[in-house]
Amino acid sequence: MEHLATDYIGGATAEAAMPALNGETRHRIGQGLRDAYVDSCDAQPITDDQIQLLLRLRQKERDRRRPT
Repeated sequence: MEHLATDYIGGATAEAAMPALNGETRHRIGQGLRDAYVDSCDAQPITDDQIQLLLRLRQKERDRRRPT
């Protein structure tokens, strides 16, 4: 998997080194992010735009399952 960093001002992309994180470190970071954001995200209602996106995604999934 190639990881790229983007220079937004110049619009260029270049290879970027990914930090070496062990499983425990990744787990702790993920848990910290979940603890920080899950309550605030769960308390917010889904917007009409998000509902429309979900409905369009569902329709595309149905279209792909139909025989051609």
